[in-house]
Amino acid sequence: MSKIIVLSAPSGCGKSTLINYLMTSHPELNLHFSISATSRPPRGTEQHGKEYYFLTPEEFRRRIEADEFVEYCEVYTDRFYGTLRSEVDSRLSRGENVIMDIDVVGAANVKRCYGEHALTIFIKPPSVQALRQRLESRGTDSPEVIDQRIDRAEYEIAQAEHFDAIVVNDDLATAQKTLLQVLNQRL
Repeated sequence: MSKIIVLSAPSGCGKSTLINYLMTSHPELNLHFSISATSRPPRGTEQHGKEYYFLTPEEFRRRIEADEFVEYCEVYTDRFYGTLRSEVDSRLSRGENVIMDIDVVGAANVKRCYGEHALTIFIKPPSVQALRQRLESRGTDSPEVIDQRIDRAEYEIAQAEHFDAIVVNDDLATAQKTLLQVLNQRL
């Protein structure tokens, strides 16, 4: 049976880098990224069905009411993000392993919906201070935004105990090796 692999992590923990590593370096895992839905407009060259499924806020709400989402959240007023159940189920029915990049609340919802078919993995920083240094070294966020990300990270790190596995990303090569071991054991 195919699996759903959910990776969650605070911003700056290397989650996207790890997902990219798995998908490009390990085709034998048969991983296929789950395309999320959003109510925000496309940016640049983004295309419906490729980067996201672009829905109006009204369509998003209608689909919420119809229970078509495995997980979703309203980040700002009328700005929704979520995972359509049909996206996940169609990939599973084709024998694909689905990989998802979602927050800790979404991960809990996926686990609740799919039970043992979902493998939740939390990518953890070596420390909150190390995470702050990573975010500061990026040079992309104001000190206020970094403080908000750190506050959110502390909440997310406290949720790590509810995940099936925790991978500490202190050294990228070690984190890649550990993540691959977890997947090979569970898939």
